[in-house]
Order: sequence, then C-alpha cells, then structure tokens
Amino acid sequence: MFQKKHLFLLLFLVGILSAQETYKKETTTFQPTIESSRPWVYWYWMKSAYSKVGITADLEAMKQAGIGGAFLMTIKGPDNPPLIDPPVLQLSPEFWDLVHWAFTEADRLGVKIAFHPADGFAVAGGPWITPEMSMQKVVWADTIVNGNSIKTLKLEVPKHYKDYYKDIATFAIPIKENFTTSDKNHPKITSTLANFDASFLSNGKKEGEFKLYEKGWVEYEFDKPFLCKSIQIETKGNNYQAHRLIVEVSDDGMNFKSLGRLTTPRQGWQDTDAFYTHSIVPTKAKYFRFIYDPEGTEPGAEDLDPAKWNQGLKVAKIYLSNEALIDNYQGKSGAIWRLSPQTSAEKISNSDCVESSKMINVSEFVDKNGVLNWKEPSAGNWRIIRFGHTSTGHENATGGAGKGLEVDKFNTEAIRFQLDHWFGEMLRIAGPELASKVVKILHMDSWECGSQNWSSVFRDEFKNRRGYDIVDYLPVMAGIPIDNIETSEKVLYDVRKTISELVADNFFGTLADIAKKANVKFSSENVAPTMMSDGLLHFKYVDYPSGEFWLKSPTHDKPNDMLDAISGGHIYGKDIIQAEAFTELRMDWDEHPGNLKTLADRNYALGINRFFYHVFVHNPWIDRKPGMTLDGIGTFFQRDQTWWKPGKAFFDYCQRVQFQLQKGKPVTDLAVFIGEDLPSRSVLPDRLLPFIPNVFGEARIESEKARLANEGQPSARMPKEVKYSKNSTDLSEWINAMNGYQYDSFNSDVFLNTAKVVNGKVVFADGTSYGALLFPGSHKMAPNKMISLAVAKKILDLVKEGATVFIDENPTIQPGIHSKEDEKEWRKVVNEIWNISNENSRNIGKGRLIKLPYLGTDFNEIGIQQDVFFPKLNRADSEKIAWTHRKSETEDIYFISNQKEGKRQFEASFRVIGKTPEWYNPVTDKTSALPNWKEENGRTIVPVSLVENESGFVIFKEKSKAVAKENQNPSFEIAQTLDENWELQFDPAFHGPKEPIKIDRLFDWSTSENDSIKYYSGTASYTKEFKWKGKRKDKILLNLGTIANLAEVSINGKDCGTLWTFPYQLDISDALKKGKNTIRIKITNTWANRLMGDEKLPKEERLTWTTAPFRLEGNPLLKAGLLGPVTIIKEKKEKK
Repeated sequence: MFQKKHLFLLLFLVGILSAQETYKKETTTFQPTIESSRPWVYWYWMKSAYSKVGITADLEAMKQAGIGGAFLMTIKGPDNPPLIDPPVLQLSPEFWDLVHWAFTEADRLGVKIAFHPADGFAVAGGPWITPEMSMQKVVWADTIVNGNSIKTLKLEVPKHYKDYYKDIATFAIPIKENFTTSDKNHPKITSTLANFDASFLSNGKKEGEFKLYEKGWVEYEFDKPFLCKSIQIETKGNNYQAHRLIVEVSDDGMNFKSLGRLTTPRQGWQDTDAFYTHSIVPTKAKYFRFIYDPEGTEPGAEDLDPAKWNQGLKVAKIYLSNEALIDNYQGKSGAIWRLSPQTSAEKISNSDCVESSKMINVSEFVDKNGVLNWKEPSAGNWRIIRFGHTSTGHENATGGAGKGLEVDKFNTEAIRFQLDHWFGEMLRIAGPELASKVVKILHMDSWECGSQNWSSVFRDEFKNRRGYDIVDYLPVMAGIPIDNIETSEKVLYDVRKTISELVADNFFGTLADIAKKANVKFSSENVAPTMMSDGLLHFKYVDYPSGEFWLKSPTHDKPNDMLDAISGGHIYGKDIIQAEAFTELRMDWDEHPGNLKTLADRNYALGINRFFYHVFVHNPWIDRKPGMTLDGIGTFFQRDQTWWKPGKAFFDYCQRVQFQLQKGKPVTDLAVFIGEDLPSRSVLPDRLLPFIPNVFGEARIESEKARLANEGQPSARMPKEVKYSKNSTDLSEWINAMNGYQYDSFNSDVFLNTAKVVNGKVVFADGTSYGALLFPGSHKMAPNKMISLAVAKKILDLVKEGATVFIDENPTIQPGIHSKEDEKEWRKVVNEIWNISNENSRNIGKGRLIKLPYLGTDFNEIGIQQDVFFPKLNRADSEKIAWTHRKSETEDIYFISNQKEGKRQFEASFRVIGKTPEWYNPVTDKTSALPNWKEENGRTIVPVSLVENESGFVIFKEKSKAVAKENQNPSFEIAQTLDENWELQFDPAFHGPKEPIKIDRLFDWSTSENDSIKYYSGTASYTKEFKWKGKRKDKILLNLGTIANLAEVSINGKDCGTLWTFPYQLDISDALKKGKNTIRIKITNTWANRLMGDEKLPKEERLTWTTAPFRLEGNPLLKAGLLGPVTIIKEKKEKK
C-alpha cells in the first residue's frame, strides 16, 4: 500500500530537483533580503466556501500590501446550510482545481505559499489513516482468578477505539489479596452542600459534578476502616482545584489528621485524555475528607493551564483504592503531557511492588481469540493483565473532508504515507515547475492531537535506544510498580525519553526530509504542552522555528511557546525565527496598527524576526464586507479590513524591523539548562528568579512573592466574556527584567552534541555563544534533582576547558536504567562537580564553578557587563524599555522599544567600543545621526529620545563607514496651524454622506448627530487649501495631533506618506511650495462603529455582513476621524 505511492512521489520529487537548484545547507553567513524579511499571513480557506474571484482578490491584496507569502490551510467542512452551494469539499477535483488556481495566481503576483501536512491546522491526519497507522496508546484490562480456574479463561479486551485493538503481552502476577476501590464499598458521602447528593463521586454508574466556589469539603464514611494507597480523580474538563485537595482522615469523624495536599502535576491545555492518579502514604481510616481551600492557589501558566481560569472546584469522581499505584503514571507513561515529582518510597514501599521474578509473561498461552490456556499456575490468586494498544482516536479536528485519524508520530512509513496524500498530492496537482516557483514552505502548525505512548515500532525503537525490552516492565505503564519505586520511575523515565526522541527524530525528522527533497523550507510551531516531549528538541530539524503570541487573550497567550521557539532557534543556529502574530480569542473590531505596535515590538525584542499574521481568511465574496472570518477569532488581517491598504505602512515597518533582526547572530549572555525532567520546556523568567534574585532586583522579588501568593485569587476579564486569573504569567510584566542581560534556554541534546569552549565562552551549534551556563536546581518544570552521567561529564569537561558554570543543589537522581558501573561513575563525577558546599565558587582547570543562588546584582565579577543599560533611569522605568541585540561581521544592531505611552529621554550605555552609533527609524525608513555620544570605561553612551511607543535601532558601524546624517532628535517650532475650514468627503459606498461637508473645526465622527457619520467605518478625505510663506530649504513637518486611526497625507498631489503611530507627523518639505498649497488627508477608522450601527438596522439596510458573531453590545462607539490639532512645524536652526 505504501510502496506504489512513494515511488510516484519519489519520481515527482526528482522532477522538482531537476527544475530547481539542488538544496544545500548554507555554509556561509545568512544575508537577509527584502523577501526574507517580508511578513507572511495565515490564509485560511473556511468551511468549503471558496471562489476563484475571491482567491485572486485575496492574493492581489497581499501583493499590494507587501506580504511575502501565505500559509494556506483549509479549515472545517461546510456549514448547514453551506455558505456557498454547492460547497467545494476538500480532496474533490474542484478543490484541487482551486488550489492550482491559487498557485497560478500566486506565481503571477510573486506571492509565495506554505502548505500544511494535513487538512486543517492541526496536525497530520486524514481519512486514509487506518487505526493501525494512527497514534497509539497502551491499554490494559485485568482479571483476578484462582490458579485452578485459569484454563480456557476468556480474557477481557481492554477498552479500545472502535473495533481496533492489538495485543502486546499478557502477564500473570500472584497476589495475596484482592484490590478494592471505594465504588465497591459504597461509602456514605456528605459535603458542605448539606442537601446535595454527592454519591456519584464514587459510583461508576452515576453521573454528576460536585462544585464548590468557596472553601468546603466532601467526606467519605466507610462502614469499617478502609486502607487507601491511591486516589483516582476525574473531571469533566480541565480543573486545577480538583488536584490540590487537602486530604484528612479520622477514625471517629470528629478528630481529623491531615495527610497534606495532593500534588498537582504540571499540565497543559489539552488535558482531558486521561484521569489522574495520586499516590498517598498508605492510610487506614473510616473517614476520608477532601477539603477545597482556594487560598494558596497558584496563578496560571502554560504548564498549569487550568489555573488560568478561576473556576472553583469541579470534580466528577473521587475513587479511593487499596492498590499502590505510581503517582501520575498517566503523565509518566507519556499518555498525556503532565509532569510531577517522582513517587517516594514512603508512598510505595518494596512490599507494594510486584517482584519481577514472580511476574510471568503468559502471552504465548493466549490465542487469537483472547483465551488464556495456561496449564502451569500454582494455587492461589492471580492477577492476569492483558496489555495491548489501540488508537488514541485523535483526528485532525479542524479539517473538513480531509479529516481523519492522526498519523502515528513514531512510524516514519506512516508519516510519509500521510504527507504523500496531502502535501504530496498538492505537489502533483501543481506540477514540478509551478510548485518550484510558488511553494516555499512545509509548515507544521498547532499541535492539538494529544500524546501517544505506543506504536508498531515503539518496542524496537525503545530497545535500540535504551538497551532493554520495555515489555519486560510493561506493567509500569499501568502504574503498577515493579521491584521498587526507584526502578519503576527509571523505566518510566526511559519511556518518556524514548517518546521525546521519537517525536523529534521520526516525525519532525521525516517532515524535514520530505521538505528537503521537495526543495522547500520546513517551518513548525511547538509540540508542548500537549505531546510528551523535550520542548526544544524538534527545532533541530526545523528551518524556521515558530512561536505564537496572542492579542488581548491572556488565557490563550503563549509566552512559553515564544521562548521555546526563540531558544530552540538560537541554540540550534536558525537564522529566521517566526511567530504567529496577534491571534485573538474574540475579535473586537477595534484592532489597528497603532494599537498592535507595542505588542509587536515586545516580541521582536524577545528574539522573533519574522511575523506571520493571524489571520487572513479567504473571502469568497467580493460584495460582502467584512466577509468571512475564523468565526470571530484572530485579528482581521485581510483585504476587506477597512485599513488594509493604508495598513501597508505597518507591514512595511515590520519588514524593516525584521530585515535588521535577521542580520548576524543574536547576542545573549546566559544559557539556562532546562533540566532532564520530561516533559520539558524553556525556562520562564519567573522560574529563574530564585537562582539569581538580585539580578532581577528587590522590587521584582517582592512583586513576584505577592503574585505567587495570589491572595484572594483576583480575577480580571479579557475579552469581556472571559474571566481569568489576574496573576497568570504575563511576559509583558518581564520586559528587561534582568536589567541589561538576556538569556536562552538549552537542552541536553544541543549541550552534549555541540557545546564547546571558545575564548572562555560556550559555543553551541552554528556559532551562538554564551558567557556563562546556569544549571538551576529543582523548580516547577524540573521538580526532580536529576542529572545524567553524560551531562555531568560534559559540565566537568567544559569547565576544565574554561567555561563559567553556575550550579545549584546536588543532584540525587540519575535518570533512566543504567548499569552499576555507570551508577558508580555518576556518583564520582557528581561529587567532583558539587563538592563546593563550603564555598561560593571553585576553579577547575581553566574554568569556574559558581554556586547558586548567585546573589550579585549583575555579572560583572565573572566578566560579563550589562549588554545595555540606562544609567539615569530608575529600575521601573528601565523595565519599560524592550531591547535586543544582534551582531554581524560589521555591525552591532540594537533594537530599542519604548513600551510606555509617554515620551522618554534617556542615556543608553552599550557594551560596544570603537564604533559609531546611528539611529535607524523603521517607521520612516530613515537613518539619522546620534549627537553627543561618548565612549567611557569601555562602553558607548548614547542619548536617546523616544516619543510614545516609538522604537528604532541604534546601529554601531565601523567608524570609517560612518557618514554625516540628520540629527535623531532635532528641535521644532510651530509655523502654522491648520485646524479650521476643511472639506470632508465620506464614501457613500460605505454608507457615508453623499455630498462633501464643510467643517469649521475638526471633530470626532462618533459624536455626530448624523448617523451616516456617527456610525461610519472606512475612509474619508479631508481637503484644505492654505498658503505657505516659508523657505524651500527649511525642514518642514506636518503633525496631525491625534488621529483615529490611520492617515494618508498628500500635498499638491504628492504622496507624503501614511501615519499610523506616534508622533503622527511626517516630512512635507519636498511637497510644499511657496504660496497656495492643497492638502488632502485620508483618515481610515476600524469596522467597530459601523458594525454597532448596523446592528440597529434591519438586515436589508445594513452595509456589513460577516461570519463573526456580533459581540459589541454595550460597547461605546470608538473615536474616529482627524482630531488634531493639525500643525506645520519647522526645524529650529541652531545659533552658531
């Protein structure tokens, strides 16, 4: 089934390679171009409603706006009734004809295309994926029998997907007593809710949900004392509070003893594929009470996603069991993305573990019908556990007619089969010549298909990578400890390690190979926090690592995604790091470039150097505005956006910023180890604070203490329908948090395989270097004090070669199963490194070990000065300046962003000497001189002046290449005011007044008594004649004061530019003439006011039509128009 398809694809790819220059990895320094730095868009084709005329209009709009390319993804199937009848179903000949049309038009216009591995935006599946080719998970069923009744025993089939199930192995384990659970013992259940029947909590035949919004409890009363060793908790959705209950026990129902609080695993947003198992210290009691107390609630984060929502306690089941089960075995087996500390021997003693010598693999005695014919059991009770695997059942859920099961992410043959049916089919439809000109990226988008922990290839892969057979320890996948808890945890670690390697090597490695053979680049977003993974590892195979950030959507924002992509890109030496930009949970229709800028700049400062905007939805209609949307999700970056055409000024700004930020390599002083716990992610700044507290500063230490205390669990709303935990992680609160230092996170793979010491710095892949490495101790995403022998030896080697390394607490765990010889060597190396208990630092060879926490306020004592700091600003003001630094062969490029809506004048001290600084303004695309700079103590100090939200570049060039330029901050004086007597022309096609309006003063459209002005959305033109008496050689600017929201200015028919951000002024020197002049200002606002006005009208009288739900009820109208004051200002001449 696979071979024939693959032969065709191979021949096709050979055709492509003959039509294009053969792909080679660049060995020279990457040089950015206008094309490489253009922003792209997500181009979603929605609900099988597509048209050729709409496709052409979309692509022409992209071209006119300077968009470099489009990530073409088809989303969902047709509505009922369909938006276009008949709908164009994915996979149909009509569909592929439209894809070919899109490519033909893209080729005509010079717009490039990225294509996805599957229908939809997540992840890689289709109707051709059979259950055996799909993502797999381990399942099991057990039967308790007497040794005399095992012959011809029909084994229960484990719960499985539809009719698909395959055996792995069956084990017979002798047991002394039967296991029992609370649902078999029928405890009396009472709670704070006096009249509420909560019996369903421990009854598998009843459904219900127990809810508390204030402190309260639920209590189980057994007829006789019940021995509890583990607790199973189920919820009907994600609920953080259900997994932090306080457990108390009593023998009389009056006097209770606390067993402490359940430990909440770190968990992602897609957390409903498995229930939770909590291991507790074996306790026998008649009463068990579970207390909900919201105090101490941790605020939300991406690795504790349910805590973002202040939703109280919602729990469906609480089962108590006398079976000792490994804590969080669901996460530890890789069935789901969860992380927790290893289970202690206090909770599971050796006596509660299955002795491997007594566990018998009876698989050979099970026939194809699942009947066990084992003739050799001894007397007594036996537990027969039948292990198998089935499909996880996950699909590419956002697809339409191309929707089906998600492909097995470990099976390279199945992965190629999947890609051949979608990406490969697209290439065949396009043909080699057209594809080679248009298709430039294979893009893997949002991972929304959960995790998997089995595959037809898993057993062999595990054996090859770990050196032993996982089947010998298979019961640990069901939470059953074998021999001792330490061994069991080590085996489960090896399972997670293998999964993490397979998703990177087999899935992403295969996609990278397919992309390479198709001569396209490979782009991908994150795997975490849904698939068990090392969150950085897959980026080694990706050409364009990609994060995502959201607009006004704190519950869905992805700061960890951003840092994963940025760090992954940096440590693996990637030149372009992308971001899905401005995704929005609920569109407010008030979005415009001016209120997007600070968020854009903040993410540029993090390390992103190319945006793809979310979202440009294909609008199949020419006459419907705003038209098609992603059901109101995402910022409206498309041709029927009111400001799309003048918005090109913003897109040009992004292109210019991205061009500069694609130069050279990032300059980052510190690299922080993410640890060897799995799953893993980059280290968020709040997790780093305890290890270098004074670098973050006293104010930050105190504010973070208050944030984490989360007293009263304060909530906020954004968007207005969504309540969230106000103290959730917010990267906007961590701008320049280390006061002049930046850091990346790194994993064990890049450390072991690429790290070397060059001139005292640690250099990773492709030349990215760091002045020091930090190995933090345990923290939320690294709860276990573990380090591998390989990493420990590498630390020691690098220090001896000259590296500076910070280390924290002494590791106590070597992860995974290892030989006794390895364990002995591990202890020796660990003791050699961590033998600094009585001193803060120690030299070894050429390098230095420094003990954490490090209490210095900076890193000067280890020879690392601040890269940039602002000596005359206090710490709080400094932390409102976002920055990043890149270095090319000839330039040091610093991006500086004022994140305050206020003017700033300050000195910036840069760690650069011997070069001349210049100011590059990416809004105006002009370079100017920076006067009065000086060199002092090996640094260059530059005066900088920024208006509200302004950003730009301080670029240091070789002195011999510097040329005289304009002053970055000249002084101006008002020469003339133009506030009165304008002619205002609205567009009747947008339901504005038909005739021009004479106005004697500027006003806010939304305050008009004329509804056609009050609710107007679109573009209106202001025209005025005036006399100018100034001199031609003067530098003259036009300042518009306040505008809502974009302004296109022309004087005497000459285009002077577009204004969209502070200070709303531009140079008109070349357009002015002495005497009479005519000025025209075209102002464009957003769709919000028209949508609110249309809501008051009958449908047949409305201008607007959109698939976005209307949600602006109760919102005030937005300011709109040219508000002024409009002034002409001229540069003051310095007196000599």
